[in-house]
Amino acid sequence: MKIDGTPYRAVWVDEGDRWSIRVIDQTKLPWALELLRLTTLRQVAHAITSMQIRGAPLIGAVAAYGLALALRDDPGTEAMERAAAQLAATRPTAINLRWALDRMLTRLRNTTAGQRVAIAYAEAGRIADEDVEQNAAIGRHGLALIQQAADVKGDTTLGVSRGKPVNVLTHCNAGWLATVDWGTALAPIYMAHDAGIPVHVWVDETRPRNQGAALTAWELGKHGVPHTVISDNAGGHLMQHGRVDLAIVGADRVTRTGDAANKIGTYLKALAAHDNNVPFWVAVPSSTIDWTVSDGVREIPIEERDAAEVTTVTGRGLDGRVTTVRVTPTSSPAANPAFDVTPARLLTGLITERGRCDATAAGLQAMFRDRA
Repeated sequence: MKIDGTPYRAVWVDEGDRWSIRVIDQTKLPWALELLRLTTLRQVAHAITSMQIRGAPLIGAVAAYGLALALRDDPGTEAMERAAAQLAATRPTAINLRWALDRMLTRLRNTTAGQRVAIAYAEAGRIADEDVEQNAAIGRHGLALIQQAADVKGDTTLGVSRGKPVNVLTHCNAGWLATVDWGTALAPIYMAHDAGIPVHVWVDETRPRNQGAALTAWELGKHGVPHTVISDNAGGHLMQHGRVDLAIVGADRVTRTGDAANKIGTYLKALAAHDNNVPFWVAVPSSTIDWTVSDGVREIPIEERDAAEVTTVTGRGLDGRVTTVRVTPTSSPAANPAFDVTPARLLTGLITERGRCDATAAGLQAMFRDRA
C-alpha cells in the first residue's frame, strides 16, 4: 500500500545490509513516520511486546525474522529453541505468532547449524510474501460484498456504483499496518476504492490504545479512502439509522467452530449489528485459524495489558507537542483486557484467502479440508 504515493510494506529486510529488519514504529503514528531497524532477538521481542509492531499476521512475520536474527548470533539447536520460546511469550492471544514460529522450527530442526541462517531468512521471506498474497485474495473475495452493497444502493455501469457510497464499519486496525501488506478487513475496502466504487469507512476510535483513530484513519487517509472517525459507542446508533451497510473486522484468532477473538469492543459491535440486521464479517488468513480450539470464550487466552493504557491517553496538544495525560483519578484502578471473543452465531461469515464461508465448523471444514 502507499504512503503519500510511495509504496511500503510493514516489514522488510534492509536494502543496504540485507540482514537487519525494518519496520514502521506504530507507536509514533499518526504524529510521525519513523522506521525502526531491528538487529537482535531482544529488539524484536521488545517491538512486539511494546506494540511498536502489532496485528496478528504482522506479529507472525516479524517473529519469523526475529528467529533468523537470533540464529545469526547462535545457530545452535538449544539457542534456537530458546529464542522461539522467548518470541512466543511476547503476545498470548494472536495465534499467528505461534503458527509462524512452529513453521520456522519445523523447517529448521532438521538442518545443520551452518545452514540455518540462510534457510531461516528464506522461510521468513516466504511467510511474508504468502501473507501479501493471502491478504490480496481476501481483498478480492471481500470486494464482491462491497460491490453487492453498491448495486443495492444505486445503478451500476461497468461494475461501478453511481449511487451513494457504501458505508463500511470497522473496529481496531486490520489494514496493511497490521499485516505485511494490503490488510485483512481493509483489503476489500482498498480494492473497492481503487476500482472506483464509492466507499466510506466508519472508523471506531478503539480505546484504549486508539488503533482505529491513530492507525486505521491514518492509513486510509494516506491512501485517499473517505472515512470518518467515530467514538466506540457510536456504531450502534449509526446502525439503527441505516448508516452502516456492512461491518468488516479482523481477528487475532478464530476457533475451528468460527468464534473470533478481536480487539476489545468487537463483541459489542457484533451484538449491535445482529440487532439491526447489518452483515458482520470477519476477514482472516488461514494462519489465524486455531484448529485446536472449539470454544473461543473459554479457551482463547485474553491478554491483560498495562492499566496505564486505560488511565492515560496520548495525543498532540494545542502547542503541537505530543504528550500523555491521565484521564482517571489517581486513586482509581483500571482493568485492561485487550481482546474479546465474538461467538460464531453473531457472525455473517468469514472472509479467507480461499473464499467466504459460514462461521461454523462445517463451513470451515469445507473451506479447508486439507487442514481441518
